[in-house]
Amino acid sequence: MDGAADEPIEELQGQTVLERAHIPYTDTVSRTGRQGLVRTVPEGFPPGSDVAQMSIMGYEAKDCYSGRAPLEAAAQGIETDPSDWIFRCNLVTTADGVMLDHSAGHIQTVQAAQLIKDINEKLGSEEITFYPGVSYRHLMVHRGGPFDCQCTPPHDILDQPYAKHLPHGKNAKQLCHIMEQAQEILANHDINTIRAELNENQATNIWLWGQGHRPQMESFQKKYGVKGSIITAVDVLRGIGKLIGLKVLNVEGATGYLDTNYIGKGQAAIEALEAGDDIIIVHVEAPDEAGHGALLQEKIQAVEQIDKHIVGPLLQWLQNQDEWRIMVLPDHPTPVRLRTHVDQPVPVALAGTNITSHLGETYSEANAAKGGLRISHGHELMEYFLFGKG
Repeated sequence: MDGAADEPIEELQGQTVLERAHIPYTDTVSRTGRQGLVRTVPEGFPPGSDVAQMSIMGYEAKDCYSGRAPLEAAAQGIETDPSDWIFRCNLVTTADGVMLDHSAGHIQTVQAAQLIKDINEKLGSEEITFYPGVSYRHLMVHRGGPFDCQCTPPHDILDQPYAKHLPHGKNAKQLCHIMEQAQEILANHDINTIRAELNENQATNIWLWGQGHRPQMESFQKKYGVKGSIITAVDVLRGIGKLIGLKVLNVEGATGYLDTNYIGKGQAAIEALEAGDDIIIVHVEAPDEAGHGALLQEKIQAVEQIDKHIVGPLLQWLQNQDEWRIMVLPDHPTPVRLRTHVDQPVPVALAGTNITSHLGETYSEANAAKGGLRISHGHELMEYFLFGKG
């Protein structure tokens, strides 16, 4: 449940999103199994989904992580050389020097693809290529460099002046120049004219960040002796899945936003297990997007939809099997007050064969803190989930 963990919220009379949400199936996992805290973001790394999800899947960031963008390039099947620099390229909305929206109003993929195509036609070269992705999430590959520079995720600076967060360091001026050129292309684009008429956020800029080279990762089956699949609408997760040899299952209507196909994801997960997968990883981006948007009620509803349509059907199916396990957790907190990720341990709940009930409480940050389970190194969680007892 991407970004589902939160902090006590005054509007909820001091409850968190997880405490307020009606999540009976996840609560059953917590009551009948183990609950505790896991630190998914290693010390010294930014609290992004890339690093956190890598940890959840059992991979140590210091050995594998080179940046978010290379993972998304792997998801798209983009061929790159070891020397190529791959950047995440958001379509964003700015005004008066302030970062208003990291997603350009969650721009439709068709519109976004046209914008990126036009940018590539004008700025692309033997060195630079832009690749369209989903909604606001795109890529730029630069066959040159090096880029020993610091780039800030746009969702970390919402409602803030962005000038001091522009890329800085070696060759950062080149990146800033590309962003300035793209801004000129977008300024009077027909798509933005239409979006303005419809009172939708315009894609005023591109924002480059998350750079790195393509990583090398051991296959999940070789590492753990089990085969499986991943269900997600987000390229960074698809990329990790492809790099570690998981099957990437596409679900019609999966959007990476609040309107995603929760029912379809739950059904696809069960079908994958019925077809012989040992493990299925289901990722839902919606709570994280609600957190970034400061959409409190929508975040609660997203968590409830995950519980009802994914955790519930999976739990009911698993309980009819001879041996089974289920685990529910966020990758990181995305508090609605802060609108960005924070580096804090997240609550995890596990139940199933050879896992006994300890705390017997509902699923929440506070109850997880009372549980006896503590995993300080997130990459050790997967081995515990697959093989641990107690």
